[in-house]
Amino acid sequence: MSIDVSLPQATMSRTPSRTPAKDTGPVRRSELASFLRSRRERLDPEVLGLPTGTRRRTPGLRREEVAQLAGVGVTWYTWLEQGRQINASVQVLDAVARTLRLDSAETEHLYQLADVPAVPAVSGCRRLDPEVQEILDGLDPLPASVINGRNDILAWNHAYALLFPFLVNLPEDKRNSLWSCFTSPKCCHPFVNRHEDLARMVANFRARYGRHVGEPAWEEFVKRLSAASPEFAELWAEHGVADGGVRVKVFRHPAIGELNVVVTTFDVAATPETRMTVYTPNDEGTRERFELLRSDSLPTGMTYPCGHSFDAPA
Repeated sequence: MSIDVSLPQATMSRTPSRTPAKDTGPVRRSELASFLRSRRERLDPEVLGLPTGTRRRTPGLRREEVAQLAGVGVTWYTWLEQGRQINASVQVLDAVARTLRLDSAETEHLYQLADVPAVPAVSGCRRLDPEVQEILDGLDPLPASVINGRNDILAWNHAYALLFPFLVNLPEDKRNSLWSCFTSPKCCHPFVNRHEDLARMVANFRARYGRHVGEPAWEEFVKRLSAASPEFAELWAEHGVADGGVRVKVFRHPAIGELNVVVTTFDVAATPETRMTVYTPNDEGTRERFELLRSDSLPTGMTYPCGHSFDAPA
């Protein structure tokens, strides 16, 4: 008796060979060249304070004028606009973008065409649905905020502003909880368990950073904070990684005393890598003190034990 050991035809079929990935560089550089020319030609030399003259054969600025205003070499910019294969840093592209008066969408498009990874800065709450602010306001007197992956504060409620006025009073481009925690004076720092909480924040941040390694916006943030805070640089060098999760923190507040809170985070699905952070009381004393955050304002003239003033929210 014979036994058929042949395999089904589908199993024996040869694995199709992979098609080599198409090099999109030439097409992208050609598109970049056309884009730069179009943005250059729409600018009015007279508005920019440049002499118009009578020998301009084409509208807009000349290449050498863009190079001069952006602070880059004429030859380098010419090659960039000719679609040649050259390297462009995000700092140089930013200078070109400012010179060509590009808006945020055009600047992001410039990065993509130049094959430079970048994360556009999130400005204010414009990328958040309006319902998010309604949810935050409805949580009063529980302090709550919405932050992005780099810890930029995008939105908050009244109780949060009363709890962290030093943070919400910062200019928009510096309103970052990680930056504030590492650069504020130790003598009036809000964390009771300061080093433990900061180490946890850095470990959480590194877990998110892993998805953005090499992106200029993230790398520049780490570089600037490392330069501004040796303590951050030391913790960053430890390569600690941790997920978010529910955690307990203890804050000191000059107007209402010590607060023992549970910190819970929720992802805001409509805006990628954005999360809502809510502080809930962890003991009865904190619950009673939270009721004070319902008031329109806190007592004025409050100071930290070190003597520094406590600035009420604007």
